[in-house]
Amino acid sequence: MQTYTLKVAGLERELPILPVNEKLSIAAFVMFSDVELTVACARELLKKVGDFDVILTAESKGIPLAFELARQSGKNYVVGRKSVKLYMSDPISVNVKSITTLGVQTLYLSKEDAARLKGKKVLIADDVISTGESLTALEKLCEEAGGVIACRSAVLAEGEAADREDIVFLEKLPLFPQ
Repeated sequence: MQTYTLKVAGLERELPILPVNEKLSIAAFVMFSDVELTVACARELLKKVGDFDVILTAESKGIPLAFELARQSGKNYVVGRKSVKLYMSDPISVNVKSITTLGVQTLYLSKEDAARLKGKKVLIADDVISTGESLTALEKLCEEAGGVIACRSAVLAEGEAADREDIVFLEKLPLFPQ
């Protein structure tokens, strides 16, 4: 299996290169189970993101990062959920199409989580920004909830996303055309 050597937040990881389709492969970056990486990336991101009141991420790969950003900053975090749960009252929703997910997904916020964002400076955080679709969905959720986007952030910016000037990230992640 081919791999890509990623150097981020003072650490090095070998990422497997996996096909997305017959024309494109990506280096799979997964923070799940890697506490050392999650802690280091959160520490370095917090140095770059500026002032915020609350963190917003999407379920699921952004959750460890959001938790660690919250733990280190002392601020709370909110998760845009991929399905409505019984305990979620009056949810708001937006649709998203991600490079790593087949089909269109919907992200939801309960009325209570939306209230946590209302009038607050929101740090949007995710593991990787690639096509920007997940980011756009989080922006829409934030706006519908009445939050003010303070910063858009990710550990990695993949492909053309690294050229964006409206995001904060730690390292570039290349795409691998077939």
